[in-house]
Amino acid sequence: MKNPALTVRGLGELAQVRKALVQRAEAAAQEAARQKEEAARAHAHKHLFRLSVGKVQPLKTAPVADLRPRPAEPIPKQRELDEAAALREALSDEVDISTLLDTDEHLSFRRRGVGADVTQRLRKGHWAVQAQIDLHGLRTDDARETLGRFVHDCHAQGLRCVRVVHGKGLGSPGKTPVLKDKVRKWLVQKSEVVAFVQSPPAHGGAGALLVLLQPVRQRASTRPQGT
Repeated sequence: MKNPALTVRGLGELAQVRKALVQRAEAAAQEAARQKEEAARAHAHKHLFRLSVGKVQPLKTAPVADLRPRPAEPIPKQRELDEAAALREALSDEVDISTLLDTDEHLSFRRRGVGADVTQRLRKGHWAVQAQIDLHGLRTDDARETLGRFVHDCHAQGLRCVRVVHGKGLGSPGKTPVLKDKVRKWLVQKSEVVAFVQSPPAHGGAGALLVLLQPVRQRASTRPQGT
């Protein structure tokens, strides 16, 4: 016959073991639920933007702004030197223009086909002076290049009447106007020049010239065909 005390003790321990197992199972279930909830919260936080805007398609490559400073444009020094040399070579000091100048007291010039009334109107101020250059103090080579560039740039800007100050030579040896004759020779050789006359006394007199330039449209119309 079994001992009743032992039976009761065995049943009590079994109940405690069962209770411990149930508690452990409940704790494990709660831990699993907590981990699942944390994972869902982390997933929602990670994809919050996508959940807010809906279905999107990510860019293949993210655009990146290039903030590096651009290098400075190269200065065409050689081209400038070549153009300056071309201007110097194009204007000769040896040209005989005596047959091209009008035989008046001021030795004015008008290109072939231009009427005498043009120089008369130029002398009377029919065209307003739009720009001027002063060649005082420049050496011959510098004056030649400066004048050639001035005429070219003024014509390119559409200017019609300009003044060229060459001086009266009062400060030169022998008081001879060194640039006066040279400037006339150079201007005659410039295709942009239509005519020139000595400036009125109020605008430089014998020390300056009023120069009339070709209108741009006329220059364009007289270009050879095929150019």
